[in-house]
Amino acid sequence: MSNNLLKGKRGIIFGALDENSIAWKVAEQCFAEGATFTLSNAPVALRMGAIRELAAKCETVVIPADATSEDDLEKLFAESMEVLGGKIDFVLHSIGMSPNVRKKRHYTDLNYDFFLKTLDVSAVSFHKVMQTALRMDAMNEWGSILALSYIAAQRSFPSYNDMADAKALLESIARSFGYHFGKQKKVRVNTISQSPTPTTAGTGVSGFDKFLAYADKMSPLGNASADDCARYCVVMFSDLTRMVTMQNLFHDGGFSFTGVSEEVMDLL
Repeated sequence: MSNNLLKGKRGIIFGALDENSIAWKVAEQCFAEGATFTLSNAPVALRMGAIRELAAKCETVVIPADATSEDDLEKLFAESMEVLGGKIDFVLHSIGMSPNVRKKRHYTDLNYDFFLKTLDVSAVSFHKVMQTALRMDAMNEWGSILALSYIAAQRSFPSYNDMADAKALLESIARSFGYHFGKQKKVRVNTISQSPTPTTAGTGVSGFDKFLAYADKMSPLGNASADDCARYCVVMFSDLTRMVTMQNLFHDGGFSFTGVSEEVMDLL
């Protein structure tokens, strides 16, 4: 890229845990393109990952925040604007968690308290992030807000469990809030539906390795990597995409629109 595509832009990146995280790759790419930003994750995640190493590399700070807590989010936006010296131009929501997946509860035998937690963390938190930003007038005009999604929001993938419902809600929130944020503040809101990616969260899904290989064979261009996704996010944060909003953007090597591939047919 140009090394200055995001020069002068300020952001908040949620969800970087370790170097396998898409959010980690996004932070590296944003830094390389001249952006300044803060990093945030839930306090419990900060004890598990290596986000402070990323912060040092990107010459920034980590501000702990539970994205399901409005108080935490208000503190995060206030501190970010203070640290960065102004309003925010871009936000990445890379947050997802399912207790039912972790506990290996089948989709037809969900624990509903777990299910509500899945929705709160993985989708409703996106609404809370944007509601907080709008209420605080924390976003610059023509800013860009992204959340990471997956095609299980549209199609059935049995092992994806209640995360599929969360992604469907996430995409709906992007459309609904995107309208209001666009009308009121000229801020655009989109989701990126990424290829299956071997992140810490992704590999927790049952049968992930086999599906990763299947998706790669189904996609004309192969699976999009975390680095590929990070570059796409940079473009979506830049002024090159100022008129793109309320969209779910498939970034999957063509998987989403391929009925069947020759490679998969040869296996039958």
